[in-house]
Amino acid sequence: MANLNELRKYLTHTFSTGVYTDKDYKTFQTKYINYLRSLCKLHGWELVNVGRNHYNFSAFIRNAENRHVYLSISDVRFFNNEWYYHILIRTAKNERDYLGGMNHYACLTTLSESVQRLLNIA
Repeated sequence: MANLNELRKYLTHTFSTGVYTDKDYKTFQTKYINYLRSLCKLHGWELVNVGRNHYNFSAFIRNAENRHVYLSISDVRFFNNEWYYHILIRTAKNERDYLGGMNHYACLTTLSESVQRLLNIA
């Protein structure tokens, strides 16, 4: 499982770009999603409906009460380090509700607290 220190190494990384998603982003994305899975496991949540895109991704977190939070990171090639400092999160009705509630933003270091706060109001 990836940890926060492994992901921090990418704060100084310049991601490749091109028609096809390159290995550096695929490795990063896998580590990031594994980190999110470990956060979910720690809190009794589940990571569901992970959408792996070209150079960004989205996912939903579901708790035991079937409440959902949507999260998304911006394209890592054009939005420098927003994947770490500016993660979009919002409440969602279910794991297909991409419109959801109001937008909030969280830093990766405080993501679990931000998700918990939104799950309490979802």
